[in-house]
Amino acid sequence: MNQTRRTLLGAVLGVVAGLGLARGIAPAQAESPVVVFAAASLKNALDEASAAWTKETGKTARISYAASSALAKQIEAGAPADLFVSADLAWMDYVAGKDGLKPGTRLNLLRNALVLIAPKDSSLAVDLKPGLDLSKALGDGRIAMGNVEAVPAGKYGKAALEHLRAWEGVKGRIAQAENVRAALLLVARGEVPLGIVYATDAVSDPSVRVLATFPTDSHPPVIYPVALTRDSTNPDAAALLAYLRSPTARVFFERQGFSVIGAENRT
Repeated sequence: MNQTRRTLLGAVLGVVAGLGLARGIAPAQAESPVVVFAAASLKNALDEASAAWTKETGKTARISYAASSALAKQIEAGAPADLFVSADLAWMDYVAGKDGLKPGTRLNLLRNALVLIAPKDSSLAVDLKPGLDLSKALGDGRIAMGNVEAVPAGKYGKAALEHLRAWEGVKGRIAQAENVRAALLLVARGEVPLGIVYATDAVSDPSVRVLATFPTDSHPPVIYPVALTRDSTNPDAAALLAYLRSPTARVFFERQGFSVIGAENRT
């Protein structure tokens, strides 16, 4: 009898312990990461900012980098993003037009510049002035750019070349890439003699050098807006957005060459 009681007691205690363990595990389970859709040109800076946020708060972000056009289309199709950072206003406007943004969360976060690059060992010299003939500098090669109809860096690049009256001479010699980092890679590998990317991309890769910066009046301002998506339910998404606007995160963006909009008012 005593043996039976001991057996029953042991079984009961085992069940209780199991329930307690299960209950103890639940609060310790990892919270869902904030899913961020971000323009490819943000990778270095945003990876650093995200890692610092995780270290500070214990919360995590999962970042998907691609062309802003591709990300906007994915959000439209119902991709489960919490936060969208675009490399231009047009694709954020597109998502807003599809009722894809959480009202009151959109703001302009960063500025960038557009540059002409070459492989680091290139001896080319180019003066970005009206009437520029880039075909001479290209020789038999092509110029790498993001897709000129969809990728923000490609659209800015085409606008700049049109402004400088250089587009007609090179429009048949464009190596169009799916995003700006892919265009950067073509130049870094020496597959093309020239490329048009953001200044921050050039900073990120020692295999390229900047030949010249396009005049700011030759293309629309390169502005990065950010917003929470309409369907986001992650309570940490707003906290991450606030962090990206903080003086702490500003350091990571400025280190890569971005200008933080409104930083002078957030010291």
